[in-house]
Amino acid sequence: MVKKGVIALSQEIESKKILELQDRIDANSKLMDDIVNKLVSEYCKPLDDYVAFIKSVLDDTNNPPTDLELDDFILNLPVLLYFTGEALESLGIREDIAKAIRQELYNKAFDNATGTIADKTAEAELAVQNEQITQIAYQRAYRKVKLRMEAGYELLQSIKKVITRRGQEYEMSKIDPARIGGQ
Repeated sequence: MVKKGVIALSQEIESKKILELQDRIDANSKLMDDIVNKLVSEYCKPLDDYVAFIKSVLDDTNNPPTDLELDDFILNLPVLLYFTGEALESLGIREDIAKAIRQELYNKAFDNATGTIADKTAEAELAVQNEQITQIAYQRAYRKVKLRMEAGYELLQSIKKVITRRGQEYEMSKIDPARIGGQ
């Protein structure tokens, strides 16, 4: 509990330092985002392009997707997801290798450092910052590719539901022609 009249912060907040830190974080984050996005694009481009195509078809609200377009979606999405899944595993391998390289360099730096365990740990962690960032980039890229694949599977399931619904509407229209369009 803070006593009355005692400042709770160890020092006064310096807005200039905070803004400089934010600028540094933003610059480094942009670099990391660029690296991750390049990796993701390399592994997801065909899937991304096809999902963008599907979105453009869906965005045309005056012309709902035809049965032929839905058939095209339902046949092509699994193929693209298959190859993206294979690429995801390759990305996972690269992440594992990045981790192994970082650990190897960390161990060497730790062994070569002098001083206390804390000193050696600090020196080793500082020595492998770039390797750590590289490993993190691969981790983030892996997660992003995996999320896109999961979204692709959700899209596929949604398309299947639309096709099923259309089939049911067609069957109902044969029984009751007034029900065309689900009305």
